[in-house]
Amino acid sequence: MKKNITCVLFLLCAVFAYSQTEQRPDALKMYQEGNFARAIAICEQELLDDPGNLDSYTVLCWSLIRNRQYAEAEHRANQARAFSWYDHRIVEALAEAKYFLGKNAESLALFHEYVSLIPDIALSRTRMGLAYYFMGELYIRQARYEHADISLTMASYVEPNVDTWWARLGYAREMAQSYDKAVEAYDKALALNPGLLDAAQGKERSFIRITR
Repeated sequence: MKKNITCVLFLLCAVFAYSQTEQRPDALKMYQEGNFARAIAICEQELLDDPGNLDSYTVLCWSLIRNRQYAEAEHRANQARAFSWYDHRIVEALAEAKYFLGKNAESLALFHEYVSLIPDIALSRTRMGLAYYFMGELYIRQARYEHADISLTMASYVEPNVDTWWARLGYAREMAQSYDKAVEAYDKALALNPGLLDAAQGKERSFIRITR
């Protein structure tokens, strides 16, 4: 009898725990649906329950960035690094936060660190392309256009269907006075989006330079 009661109690506890898990809101789903404030709130609660949960920190930082709370994202990413200094997701999120805060040198160093932590692009295709894109933009800010060309070329290789990245690659090449290659990049952008004004204007400027 006692054994049966114990089994019943165990089963009830297991069912309760399972139901609690099932009812727990999904922060990543909220993030993917664009409900960043809700995702932030869920992650904050998860971190109260488990302060070292790097999955929660990751979604929290992504959501804070998309919600334009860049200083808070930087703060929370730094907190997460106390638990795991080399978690590539946290490194990339911190780099993004610093990018939007205008901390260019720090951001660039972190993006380089992130890339070095992912030896196989296939392991993190989405963020890898984004990382190279941000690196390209940072090099443009620093007027290091040849470096920007390399980074934006990599970004467009990883994710070839982003029209604005091709346009920015064209701009970097234009600023480096590689006008023929600039036209090639602008053409790629226009093939994806014929109405992209930046690409059309950049192509026209580059043609003028070529024909002079």
